[in-house]
Amino acid sequence: MSSNTVSIAITGAGGAGVMTAGQSLLDAAAKAGWYGLMTRSSGPQIRGGEAAAFLRLSPRPVGCPDDRYDVLFAFDWMNVERFSAEIPLDEKSVIICDAAAGDAPEVMTKSGARLVSLPLKDTVKSIPGGRVNMIGLGILAALSGVPMKAVDAVVDDALARKGKEALAASKAGVQAGFEMAKAINVDEIALDASGGSEKGRWSISGNEAAGCGAIRGGVRFVAAYPITPATEILEWLAPNLEKVGGTLVQAEDELASVNMIIGGSFGGKPSLTATSGPGLALMTEAIGLSVASETPIVIVNVMRGGPSTGIPTKSEQSDLNIALNGLHGDAPHIVTAANSIADCLSTTQWTVHLSEKLQAAAIVLSDQSLGQSRAIIDKPVDSGLVAEREVVADGVKDYNRYAVTPSGVSPMAIPGTRGGEYVADGLEHSPLGRPSSAAGDHTIQLDKRERKLTQFDFGDRWADVDGDGDLVVITWGSSTAPAAEACERARAEGISTRMISLRLLTPAQASRLEGLLKGVKKILIVEQSHSKQFYRYLRAEYDLPHDAEVRVFKRPGPLPIRPGELLSEIRSWS
Repeated sequence: MSSNTVSIAITGAGGAGVMTAGQSLLDAAAKAGWYGLMTRSSGPQIRGGEAAAFLRLSPRPVGCPDDRYDVLFAFDWMNVERFSAEIPLDEKSVIICDAAAGDAPEVMTKSGARLVSLPLKDTVKSIPGGRVNMIGLGILAALSGVPMKAVDAVVDDALARKGKEALAASKAGVQAGFEMAKAINVDEIALDASGGSEKGRWSISGNEAAGCGAIRGGVRFVAAYPITPATEILEWLAPNLEKVGGTLVQAEDELASVNMIIGGSFGGKPSLTATSGPGLALMTEAIGLSVASETPIVIVNVMRGGPSTGIPTKSEQSDLNIALNGLHGDAPHIVTAANSIADCLSTTQWTVHLSEKLQAAAIVLSDQSLGQSRAIIDKPVDSGLVAEREVVADGVKDYNRYAVTPSGVSPMAIPGTRGGEYVADGLEHSPLGRPSSAAGDHTIQLDKRERKLTQFDFGDRWADVDGDGDLVVITWGSSTAPAAEACERARAEGISTRMISLRLLTPAQASRLEGLLKGVKKILIVEQSHSKQFYRYLRAEYDLPHDAEVRVFKRPGPLPIRPGELLSEIRSWS
């Protein structure tokens, strides 16, 4: 697969236009009929410092960075060493830089990559209003094989509103870049330019996809406090919720936001908030209130490096423990995990449906590498799953809000329903809803809240399964894409492998996974955490085959897991 993709890294100081160039190249590739992925990285200051954009373009869908980069384009060398571990280069790579930027740092040249210095700043001086990033866009498009007309179309779309002079300057810069690229050997990395059509494809980030999934699922009230890397969910939802009659409130903090959505849901509106690890930690007490009162809410947690403030701009899968076990008391709830940018949409939509149907608190786990990355994807199919809450009719008689039912779900009364008055608080209660400290009432309600999750049929969406063989890779979330590609490469080499990516983490689907693992001899568990959180979860919730050899490939953020590394692990067993 990697032989039919091109990978590009763009670095520079804040304000140099790194992200603009990367986004424009991704959009141009889409117009040429290709697929693509753009991930981004920045320093701890988030804004104003060094930045990097990482792209992978291909005629077929791509879900993760490749093993190496074909091209590094450095607008300048500002703090580039901070990205050096994220930009694997080799002797076949090309480093392109401005001749006026000074010598390339040894941390970049020691790879043996070919260094090409170009008069970028001198060239831009000859273009009134020109910018180096547009020259870079032209060079990278030419090297990749993206046709000029596709780049021009993107520039038209992005800059037409800024006036004729700005548009002309940008197009002149792109043209100059195409001309300068002729001095560089492009045959080694250029893709076939005869792509398909962009028709029916979306350019979307994981955060935007999560917002879209929330609306498709029926969410009509959102309250949240901005936090990196989840803020884009709120930015996307703010205008789009209004289009469907919904409302978004920016709360004063995370505690207020989660309590607001409990109130919104109590009032009858499917409700959601979005946060990251520090915010989720603050919300845990209120999530317990949602569990105890059986008021459905959805929290999208876009994970980042931790603990504490950690690394806000980098990705990690280390909120798994708190999502699964962070609530006090016995508090059954739902935890799901999106395994791709596109899946951020369908998993969020599904989770809204589950939360409402089961009247349960639900956490959707995403992470920075999914949420803030952008991909060209085929238009996601709408699953049709929407909020379906069981409610009582007006004029109900002898209403028991927490009545014991075979399914564990009891009809909910929306405020204003005649006869449906009840108390919803965090105290344990009787079936009527009155506070109770009786052991019998406590046991009955504990059983009820557990039963509605463990007896429910979650269907086939609980996991994605691909391939067959006695070597199985088990993973979750953003680790899915490199694991899937590694298994695909292994099968191309004649190594039979199966990949299982869990989407439903709790309640655990023990019998289903155990059925898939019958006869398996080798299990490779893949995750992005330091303390093997996913492996420990699997050992706690599932009976892994006793005669199977189990290995764990684990790495904390911020370095991504690459498919070649996992392929090496698989090969070592074959």
